[in-house]
Amino acid sequence: MNTLLVPYYEHPSVRPAEWAAILAAAPRVYGVVLNPASGPGERPDAVFAGTAGRLRAAGVTLLGYVDTGYARRPYGNVVSDLTRHRAWYGTQGVFLDQVSAGIEELGWYERLATVARALGCGPLVLNHGTAPHPAYAALADVLVTFEGPWTAYRRTPPHPRAYPSGVLQAHLVYGVPPGADVAGAARERGAAVHCAVPGAGAHPWGTLPVGVAPAR
Repeated sequence: MNTLLVPYYEHPSVRPAEWAAILAAAPRVYGVVLNPASGPGERPDAVFAGTAGRLRAAGVTLLGYVDTGYARRPYGNVVSDLTRHRAWYGTQGVFLDQVSAGIEELGWYERLATVARALGCGPLVLNHGTAPHPAYAALADVLVTFEGPWTAYRRTPPHPRAYPSGVLQAHLVYGVPPGADVAGAARERGAAVHCAVPGAGAHPWGTLPVGVAPAR
């Protein structure tokens, strides 16, 4: 199974070698999160569209980045981002970020998931960053049940959390030191897909996943 979920938040015109490395890693990639401007932006980006086309041609699933603001962002703006990603970049699925984990907001996300499915979005990835209420599993193809630094990930007990069959867990780990076996740690913790990056601080997702490097 392809195991890499790649949220790489840099522009292809600035980091062409890095995007070429992601393209070269296509056989190992579950999906790539496209994030031109904290979402699709206000207008199509031709460079991003070209990169998206090459990734699709290589068989990579493209996930449009959409911030939900823990159900506080205006619903219409979220839906607009979904439609723009599909129309401008040909994304097949969606990566919903800052997703609530509590049952109180479940209805908001049920409504959004219904719209996303009607638009043809699949897979649907929900980034809770922590283990959500089990009811969210009915909405998603992938639940991101951990996002955080390697130092915290190492302390996470290696006991898989049970979710219904067919719903994958993903773990996003940053601040990863050389030689760390994040893939093994992810398997122990029940994650079928993961991303491990060396970057830290405010923008860790501006670094490539461990094991994906530009050609020299």
